[in-house]
Amino acid sequence: MDVNIQKALNDKLYDKRKGGALELEGLIRESLAANDHDRIQKIVHQLCHDYAYAVHQPHARNGGLIGLAAASIALGSEVARYLEEIVPPVLACFSDQDARVRYYACESMYNIAKVAKGEILLYFNQVFDALCKLAADSELSVKNGAELLDRLIKDIVSESASSYVSSLHTPEDGGDESADDQTPPSVDAPTAFSLQRFIPLLQERINVINPFTRTFLVTWITLLDSIPDLELVSFLPSFLGGLFKFLSDPNQDVHTAAQTALDKFLSEIKKIARIKRGIAESRKSQGDDGMKHSTSSARSAPSVHSDDGCVHSDEEEPTSDQSGESVDSESMTANDEKSTSAEDDWIPGQDVQVDYAKILDILVTFLSDSSEEEVQLTALRWIDSFFEICPEDIMPFVPRLLSHVLPTMSHDVEQVRQAANRVNSSLMDYIMSLSDYPLRSKSAPPTQIQAPPASANATRETGNTGRRDSEFSNKTPRTTSRDPAAEVKAIEGRMPSGTRTPTPAEERAPSPRQAADLDYQAAVNALTLQFLNEHEATRVAAIAWLIMLHRKAPGKILSIDDGTFPALLKTLSDPSEAVVTRDLLLLSQISKNSEDSYFTSFMVNLLKLFCTDRRLLETRGNLIIRQLCVTLSAERIYRTMADCLEKDEDVEFASIMVQNLNNNLITAPELADLRKRLRNLETRDGQTFFVTLFKSWCHNAVATFSLCLLAQAYEQAYNLLLIFAELEMTVNMLIQIDKLVQLLESPVFTYLRLQLLEPEKFPHLYKCLYGLLMLLPQSSAFAALKNRLNSVSAIGYLHIAPRTYVPSSVSFFHSRQKSSESASSAQPAPGVSSFERPNRLKAREEGGIKWMELLDKFKSVQERARRPQRMATMGEEAATPVQETNRLQPPEVPPKNPRLNMVAGASRIPPVPQQGHQKAKSSLSNLGRFAGGVGARKTKR
Repeated sequence: MDVNIQKALNDKLYDKRKGGALELEGLIRESLAANDHDRIQKIVHQLCHDYAYAVHQPHARNGGLIGLAAASIALGSEVARYLEEIVPPVLACFSDQDARVRYYACESMYNIAKVAKGEILLYFNQVFDALCKLAADSELSVKNGAELLDRLIKDIVSESASSYVSSLHTPEDGGDESADDQTPPSVDAPTAFSLQRFIPLLQERINVINPFTRTFLVTWITLLDSIPDLELVSFLPSFLGGLFKFLSDPNQDVHTAAQTALDKFLSEIKKIARIKRGIAESRKSQGDDGMKHSTSSARSAPSVHSDDGCVHSDEEEPTSDQSGESVDSESMTANDEKSTSAEDDWIPGQDVQVDYAKILDILVTFLSDSSEEEVQLTALRWIDSFFEICPEDIMPFVPRLLSHVLPTMSHDVEQVRQAANRVNSSLMDYIMSLSDYPLRSKSAPPTQIQAPPASANATRETGNTGRRDSEFSNKTPRTTSRDPAAEVKAIEGRMPSGTRTPTPAEERAPSPRQAADLDYQAAVNALTLQFLNEHEATRVAAIAWLIMLHRKAPGKILSIDDGTFPALLKTLSDPSEAVVTRDLLLLSQISKNSEDSYFTSFMVNLLKLFCTDRRLLETRGNLIIRQLCVTLSAERIYRTMADCLEKDEDVEFASIMVQNLNNNLITAPELADLRKRLRNLETRDGQTFFVTLFKSWCHNAVATFSLCLLAQAYEQAYNLLLIFAELEMTVNMLIQIDKLVQLLESPVFTYLRLQLLEPEKFPHLYKCLYGLLMLLPQSSAFAALKNRLNSVSAIGYLHIAPRTYVPSSVSFFHSRQKSSESASSAQPAPGVSSFERPNRLKAREEGGIKWMELLDKFKSVQERARRPQRMATMGEEAATPVQETNRLQPPEVPPKNPRLNMVAGASRIPPVPQQGHQKAKSSLSNLGRFAGGVGARKTKR
């Protein structure tokens, strides 16, 4: 440079530096006109090293920046070869401490870029990085200058980024011919702008915190995405996480910009998926049309031959064959041309490859890690959209999705809750739809075998067709979402000549089959962890998922050895009734699909749970038993529990459990059929069921008595009452009797109340009810039962009282006469009491129910249950059974009523004497009559 120019560029005044730059511009123009590139190179080198890099001389730096801008303006289109030396010193000035230097650097780069245009894209990453820093500059003037430069770079990128090739790369391919310079390099040479080089820088910068820089990044991402040929969406996983972080930015502008950008990307992904789906369907339909056309032409060939045969002579038949073949070839070539022309039509977006798996990974990660409602809402919306875009790619993420979507269903914000529910329902529907794959794959081969014979010439291609069918049968699950007819058409479309290349849909066909493999164990583990969630909706959804998965694959999950089984049992203690109900449904479902050992283990573990958690037994015991009886066999449940309770050493728990089971047996509507079974003791099954329950029910005296009432074994019930007289009446026992009296007034025992109208047929029923009356203290239950008996006491007296003093033989003759008069089918044998039921009891005795053994069992169980109580009350450490019986008898035997003593004594003799029964009955009838008299006097008063 001239000395005057050097001095002017070093001046502290801007106007003088500007004047020097103008002189420099003229000098370079002269050198360029003289083709003196060496001098230009030296001037540029001098400007860079003596001025722009003069760190401690701010005026010299400013002069160097304006000088480089002037030199670029003077060079014009020739600036490309010097940009490698011009751009770096200007970029270095962007980070200068002096704000004026940074501003002049923006001004200089603006002028350089304006001249260089597309050539500046070679240095896009460096310029972008500098602008990214200047976007957050503290000086307003610098920020304004950076914005101007940013707009210019955006304009250049919008115009040239997708196709501009630097002039530095074109001479290598053909520098002499202009035509060669324009066409081949644009195809072969690399473009000046490259997303592959830019994306790593964007990944690095996307993690910034400054809101101005974030806004700058979002605007650039939006711009690059708007350029169709760049296909920025292919690199979406690289910066999607950063955009989601921007959603939680407190700055509203950043949040809005990020949300808008994400919405655009989602709509673009949907559009690409629709385009690819449409192309695959159109190619498939073209294949179907080609198949139809070829078959129709094949059918038309014989007709042409026959027509020619009719018109022409026999000598011309070969030519007619040739004409038929030419018709076929012409039709095939026309079809091929149509298909190739359809394939040649390029649709924007059909070649874009989107990595859905990486995107889903990012979405699930943000769904789990972020607590911001906007981030969760956007992630859920994206995931829900992916069920339409690529459902098969979601399968590997199902366990993680379950872990994070189900808790979100209990979110405090309504919108997030609704979005989570939509994702949950979409995911469940998709998993349930996968169960159709094995069914359709099994049913597909028959359709493939039946479809080809529809054509007339199919027999000629049986070998090839069968081979192709076997090849394409593995790809048919791709079309499982359609009806079987569409599948048959698709298969037929793939059957013609093998010249057609497979479509992308066919190439990706095996993917749904791979995606159908769900990691059941991981999904079950994720769902089991949700049992610990504090929100009811999440726990209910988790169990609903387990129910669905078990229905879909009962053999793969939830076995007895699985760790899930204890968790399911523990969930029965859940405070939510909806959770417990679904849990019981799942346990019942597992039991139905498992062996008997699983059911037995289930019942044993359930009883253990009740034993350890008495509160659960009190609050939810009835609900659990009733629900299980609805979904499983009620008789099987009662049999299994009875067998377990009979062997239980904890007599207190066994008594409480029997009481609960008995209450449900009497009151539950779900057990109405079971109650009918108990009334039918004539069958072998009914007898064994009664005996099984009786042995277990012995743990609770009142429950055993009510069981006999249900089974209409009134004589056995009366014998139990006689044993009650030997037992210590506890408060709990009296409360249970009180409840039983109230239940006797319920609709369940309507048949029993009606049987009171037939005292001759059911004599021991009166004894049972009067016995209860004697056990009860003066209470409301006593009054209710007494009123009930008073209402039928006259009937009982009419039938019973006249026979009080009749001898046994006369009584027997009278009973035979009455039974014959009443057209009864059974006749009592000699020596049998007239008060026994002639049909039922005799059938029971012959059927094999050993009543005395059952009474002995009852005595032994009750004795074992009361032994610890007596030891605790008397303070004795040990006592033998003989000593205890000796202690028991003195309080019981001393007479308050000699008649009851006689009855008790009579009941201990195995063959029950006839007179004992008569005396007991007469005494009870007199007592009923006496009670009626007292009641009558009270009413008269």
